[in-house]
Amino acid sequence: MVRTIVKDIFFLGQKSEPATKSDISVGKDLQDTLEVNRAGCVGMAANMIGIKKRVIIVNIGLVDIVMFNPVMLRKDTPYETEEGCLSLTGVRKTTRYENIEVEYYDMDWKKQKMKLSGWPAQICQHEMDHLEGILI
Repeated sequence: MVRTIVKDIFFLGQKSEPATKSDISVGKDLQDTLEVNRAGCVGMAANMIGIKKRVIIVNIGLVDIVMFNPVMLRKDTPYETEEGCLSLTGVRKTTRYENIEVEYYDMDWKKQKMKLSGWPAQICQHEMDHLEGILI
């Protein structure tokens, strides 16, 4: 289901709760909502659609990957950048890492590990910040 984008800074600033297997529908809602916002968005976190669960979606090129309870295992090569967000006005400076490794559960609730570099790594880090209530 396509959801409305949340712009409430108080809500977005709260930490998200762990997702469970019963939250698979949140992943589908993120897929649907990202699809209709694709012109201005490359990733989303569940709090951006009003659900305070640890679920994100990241476009990694030709596909979108839904991640439940993502955890950063490794990061290297920091750099400074500016980012915008569909939920917020303007851009903000932040530090990101060129290469990351993330562990998460997929839509079939199977544990996965993924190495990301460059733009997909930056998107993933931005969405993971949302889970911590960090507004970038």
